[in-house]
Amino acid sequence: MVNGFNIAASLSPNAEKIAAAASGSLSSSAAPLRYPQKSIGKNDDYLEIGVIKYVPPRIETGTNNLRLSTGTEKNSKQKAEQTIQLPIPSNIGDTNQVDWGNGDSLNPLAAFGAEQIGNVLQTGDFGKGLIDAIKNAASTAQQVATIGGGQDLLVNYFKSQLVNSLGANTTPEGLLSRASGSVLNPNLELLFSGVNLRTFQFDFDFAPRDEKESSVVKQIIKVFKKSMAPRTGSNTEGAGLFISAPRVFLLKYKSGNLDHPYLHKFKPCALTSMGMNYTGSGSYATYADKTPVHMKLSLSFTELNPIYNEDYQDTDIGVGY
Repeated sequence: MVNGFNIAASLSPNAEKIAAAASGSLSSSAAPLRYPQKSIGKNDDYLEIGVIKYVPPRIETGTNNLRLSTGTEKNSKQKAEQTIQLPIPSNIGDTNQVDWGNGDSLNPLAAFGAEQIGNVLQTGDFGKGLIDAIKNAASTAQQVATIGGGQDLLVNYFKSQLVNSLGANTTPEGLLSRASGSVLNPNLELLFSGVNLRTFQFDFDFAPRDEKESSVVKQIIKVFKKSMAPRTGSNTEGAGLFISAPRVFLLKYKSGNLDHPYLHKFKPCALTSMGMNYTGSGSYATYADKTPVHMKLSLSFTELNPIYNEDYQDTDIGVGY
């Protein structure tokens, strides 16, 4: 007996069967595993986590382009093999990020060269386009070389070649800056460089109050551990030439039986890290059946796909993703 809570010295042979029948089993999509074990009212908020099979991306051909189907839509529409319902933890939130890389420079001469190359690549007659580009570049270069800063740059180019042959280490731009205090305009600009995946960290406290709740907590732990583990494709440990992806997870903030009307949505997630602390209060203590009195569960999820602008088109509930 611990704090007046007496559980039998060992769970009765039918205890886990009773809990599984009431709260869902590991092998089929049944009633949710819910902690704490109480009825959910229409105004109760909670986090629902569904376990689903991973659908890999595939190549799809369209009328105008080639696209990679991420499987997000099919993943999201799957029926969960098992559902877990937990209280909404503290410190929930979301952080949306995109990558804007280091500043990129393109001076006017380089921009002109890029434009000429683009004209060649886009022409129907590559040979003629190349000849025209060379003629145009030569004509423009002649004009640039005889006026203003272009002439200064050309003079300094030959200067730099001469002084470098005598052991110096300089550039046309360096000599131009020394002589006139001017440099080529680099047209520095911050450019978009990619997307990021969102990560979510959740922490839960388990303090089972009776035999049934103890069994349900044990099953919840097993479901997470089993689902996040890769599969060998064989009943023999370590066998199989390939290993298959673990199960992935659908996360939803719920209010009663409906999606939460305010909080953000999730894309399908991978469970990348799971941590269990069986001495949640800082010391080892168990009930008579050896169930720990206080446990802490930490879960780290990462979404399988980035968030795109188009994802908000059909999002009319809450703040979106």
